Amino acid sequence: MAAQNRNRKVKRLALMGLLFALAMALSFLESLLPALPMLPPGVRLGLSNIVTMYALFVLGPVSGYTIAVLKSLFVLLTRGAVAACMSVSGGLFSVTVMLLLGLLPGIKKQYLLLSVFGGASHNIGQLIAARFIINNSYVWYYLPVLLAAGLLMGAVTGLALRVILPYLNRLKLK
Repeated sequence: MAAQNRNRKVKRLALMGLLFALAMALSFLESLLPALPMLPPGVRLGLSNIVTMYALFVLGPVSGYTIAVLKSLFVLLTRGAVAACMSVSGGLFSVTVMLLLGLLPGIKKQYLLLSVFGGASHNIGQLIAARFIINNSYVWYYLPVLLAAGLLMGAVTGLALRVILPYLNRLKLK
């Protein structure tokens, strides 16, 4: 029984490593895409959030938070401290909101709805960090733009998760 439990832990750790690598690859891929002229500054698709949602919805809260923090460390290494602060605040707030909404009856498997709220809350978390980083309350004027973008991008990543979920489930621990 102990060997079986150890094998399960090793498989879970390997899966988390694969998911983190996928999140980094998606983040890098997204950085290669040209900015869409119709999108406001700072708005991104958030493709790596697909991995965070998978970790949260399928593997559980600890995995969701772990991927969010690891993604932020990757941002720290590639884009600097301010971007990492924005990433961790948005990521942790988003995971928390999706986790709490997922506790409501009938919403647990509504990934598209949870993703939409997750996208909007990610942007709110980033605005909270921006408020403290630049020490200016005028950042809240950007809230309507970022809420709309978060809802739209959350829908896009939620639909993407729905499409690739069967393939990601092949990685799941048995």
